[in-house]
Amino acid sequence: MNFVAILIIVLVLILLSSFFVVKQQTYAIIERFGKFLSVRGPGLQMKIPVVDKVAGRVSIRIQQLDVVVETKTKDDVFVHLKISVQFQIQQTHVYDAFYKLQNPHEQITAFIFDVVRAEVPKMILDDVFEKKDEIALAIQRELKDAMLNYGYDIVKALVTDIDPDEKVKIAMNRINAAEREKIAAQHEGDAQRILIVERAKAEAESKRLQGMGIADQRREIARGLVESVDILNKVGINSQEASALIVVTQHYDTLHQIGSSSNSNLILMPNSPNAGSEMLNNMVASFTASNQIGEAIKEGKNKK
Repeated sequence: MNFVAILIIVLVLILLSSFFVVKQQTYAIIERFGKFLSVRGPGLQMKIPVVDKVAGRVSIRIQQLDVVVETKTKDDVFVHLKISVQFQIQQTHVYDAFYKLQNPHEQITAFIFDVVRAEVPKMILDDVFEKKDEIALAIQRELKDAMLNYGYDIVKALVTDIDPDEKVKIAMNRINAAEREKIAAQHEGDAQRILIVERAKAEAESKRLQGMGIADQRREIARGLVESVDILNKVGINSQEASALIVVTQHYDTLHQIGSSSNSNLILMPNSPNAGSEMLNNMVASFTASNQIGEAIKEGKNKK
């Protein structure tokens, strides 16, 4: 009785081991006595117990391999490039992908090192940053040609990071900072120059307008003096007396304006009533002397 129970249990276990499940996007490799038999797709599958076995499973989903490569540029700068390669096993080449390569990741890594160390030494450091897409395309092209025979399709290759030596990065940052400071100084100098020019223009315009104002003021003063002298002449006051009266009047008006300001520090000397008359006499004498000198010069020229 016990023997029959044990036999039944063994048979049940053998029967259960005849079935296996393959997940979606995965293929199973079946071998019989160590020899390849078939490739089984997703779902519930059956094999002969003891005789057949699942040698391995192959995923056809897109996978990614990250590799860091150290190399030297044309200008003798050592850089670390991080390369990300996305690859996929072709559904029709599952057998090749499983049996032809012992370690596919190492194979892909070797090709990446070979391409990077062939391309980057042709470039200077700045070109490596600018042409990283070209490096990625070269990697993808070379890998695709090499790995296609093994059932691997290279979907995409990316240069995700470029890391130069720390001293080189510090030097590059200093160069960029110096360049930016130079540009800032140029802009600041241009701004100062524009400000100086505009100030000069404003000052010139101010002087011009001030000169026009002074000229208009003097013109109106002269016109007012002429009108004042004409009015005084009409009432019987001659030109000299009228001029003296006007000068004295302006003298007292000036004193009145100075005295009306409590904060004025101006001292007018001389400030006596005779000062206006003396100033007028001096002006008349100066004009008379100037006229006499001019007439003497003209007579001398005529005699010659």
